[in-house]
Amino acid sequence: MTGADGGTELGTHPAGASADGPDGAHPAGSELAGRVRLGEAGRPEREDPWFVALDVDGTVMHEDGTIDASVAEAIRAARARGHIVTLATGRSWFTTKPVLDRLGLEPEYVVCANGAITMGRDGEGPGGYSRVEVEIFDPTEVLQRIREFLPTGRFMVELANEHRLYTEDPGGWNLEDARQVAFEELFGVEATRVVVVSPGHDLDDFLGVVEEMGLHQVSYSIGWTAWLDIAPEGVSKATALERVRGWLGVPNRRVLAAGDGRNDIEMFSWAGSAGRAAAMGQAPADVQRAASEVTGTVEEHGLASVLDSLP
Repeated sequence: MTGADGGTELGTHPAGASADGPDGAHPAGSELAGRVRLGEAGRPEREDPWFVALDVDGTVMHEDGTIDASVAEAIRAARARGHIVTLATGRSWFTTKPVLDRLGLEPEYVVCANGAITMGRDGEGPGGYSRVEVEIFDPTEVLQRIREFLPTGRFMVELANEHRLYTEDPGGWNLEDARQVAFEELFGVEATRVVVVSPGHDLDDFLGVVEEMGLHQVSYSIGWTAWLDIAPEGVSKATALERVRGWLGVPNRRVLAAGDGRNDIEMFSWAGSAGRAAAMGQAPADVQRAASEVTGTVEEHGLASVLDSLP
């Protein structure tokens, strides 16, 4: 079917369902089946490439949106040495594509929305990509549950077509292609992600409130501040990256993931089980514990040293 962005949408389905074949490959005869053997802009020619998945904010990019020249060069150099370098981010595709462009990257697959959306290269798609996997859920129950504990919370829901609905701007959100609505208008939609911000809480208080909520049937992570990020049940950067790894045919001993947030913990468990999981030096203690190694902070260009250590 055709997605709202005009690209071919091969995998929009409720969380827990899969558009994959029995071995994790795309359905036989799909457009993607002929593209898993990457072209010049995708799969490297070397026989032993590493599959490198990079978080964006706080890893590749500073809070002010700048990217250090040494980090950008390390990414380009890793790619030039034949490694597969992609992004795995909580951002929407709309805000991820400009980062790829700035870095000069054209990976075969890109993981967005904390694993709920996977984009694949498509010469006929807008911007050269189309959605190949989209995980959706009805956020009604979880929204109602959260509202009981955070009556003054500010909510944003990202839809499967990447439009966004929000109740109140907490400041700092990119509200392009977004519409302000009443809280009840967030119910019954096909969501890929829910974000909740509670400006009245400090982080410790917020952690306690979230624990009391007893959230089930969703996956969630907590940000640096009173920020709750919710994905469909069982969906994370790790689940999407493992699917992509299978498509690419890279062994799990040659995966490297780098990040700095609590939404990277599952990704670290996935990568570190046989490969490498690198936490940025400014990451919270629980994030660093989930990694197999800790590098310098984003201010210290920590990602560059990790990438430069690849063969």
